[in-house]
Amino acid sequence: MSNPDILRENRSDPFAGERLKLSPFHERQAALNLRDAWSSWNGYKFADYYYDVDYEYFNIRNTCGTYDICPMQKYLIEGPDAMAMLNRMVTRDVSKLRINRVTYCCWCTDTGRMIDDGTIFRLGEEKYMLTCGSPSIAWLRKSCVGFDEVSVTEHTENLAALSLQGPTSFATLKNMGFDEVAELKPFGILHLPFKGTEIMISRTGFTGDLGYELWIDPEYALAMWDALYVAGEHFGIQPYGESATNMARLEAGFLMPYMEFNEALKTVNFEYDHTPLELDLGWIVDFKKPHFNGRSALLKQQQEGLTRKLLKLDIEGNKTAEEAILYNNEACSHEIGYVTSAMWSPAVKANIAFAFVNTNALGGDIWAEIYHYKELRPHRKMALCQISDKPFWVNPRARQTPPGLT
Repeated sequence: MSNPDILRENRSDPFAGERLKLSPFHERQAALNLRDAWSSWNGYKFADYYYDVDYEYFNIRNTCGTYDICPMQKYLIEGPDAMAMLNRMVTRDVSKLRINRVTYCCWCTDTGRMIDDGTIFRLGEEKYMLTCGSPSIAWLRKSCVGFDEVSVTEHTENLAALSLQGPTSFATLKNMGFDEVAELKPFGILHLPFKGTEIMISRTGFTGDLGYELWIDPEYALAMWDALYVAGEHFGIQPYGESATNMARLEAGFLMPYMEFNEALKTVNFEYDHTPLELDLGWIVDFKKPHFNGRSALLKQQQEGLTRKLLKLDIEGNKTAEEAILYNNEACSHEIGYVTSAMWSPAVKANIAFAFVNTNALGGDIWAEIYHYKELRPHRKMALCQISDKPFWVNPRARQTPPGLT
């Protein structure tokens, strides 16, 4: 089951070419997906949830869970020009990234519109791995123009990856025999022996809590899964899907593609895409380094000021503000923005949301027009919003080293 194209290679199936790929972990995940709740991500069959979304969310917050990130795109960038090529492509200064460290980054068009975000792993002096949510091989190859000594390799199917998140994630890895993880700092990388091969463990994740990501040859994926679940049996380990991930990442203040932003290369309407500055990602735009894609446009936007900005909102009441339009007053006199993601947060007991708001309206009130249903009948409610300057939920153990057993 380690071959993700196993269904596509069935020559007796007339629809083989349309079948979703199977993750190297699919055999174990399918047995635990009691609701048979699947969706797709980058051509892979992917769990939306396994049993119950809320149950899986509390699993992340109270014990630990596994999330399949095999469908995430992975690219190896290697050669003497690898660092220079990446430094021209992304907004962050890659020259500052040390070996066995990871950094969050984004990359833009020449007009400063964000194409995607992702992480860069520095694996050696001239070796990097870029991970991202959508296929980016064409843009990476274009970014290599002008650099003679750099290669880009599609690596997605050559590396199985599993995210292990939650307060008992370290205890699980320690019980698995990986004592070295105790000294692994956030965004650090370890390479450790495992059953005749090597496992790479990075202290990274998408939940705002203590967590790790495990990377291994697909042929050893099921062996790693089994060892992990034996080690985590008494630490509450369970799988979780995309829906629970979306809840945890919103609480932690992390952006989700196609919710907070559209990828610039895939938008049609003018300014339906976004810049990193509009997305409140100015902290990963390094204007001190030499030229990078979009630098001039972003510098101009910074100097002239933003017309809209992504904000975190705490909304009164408990009616989720999904797809809500924002106004300057309760009478809805002027539309000033819109909600991108919203939920009732079990961790902070608050009605939270991400929203784009016109900057010229930031000095006044923000009201959300919320529609909700009672017994199949729609109801309208106006709710006052407060801006939050920090993530809604962050646990200190996410940065603590060593993290402790819980």
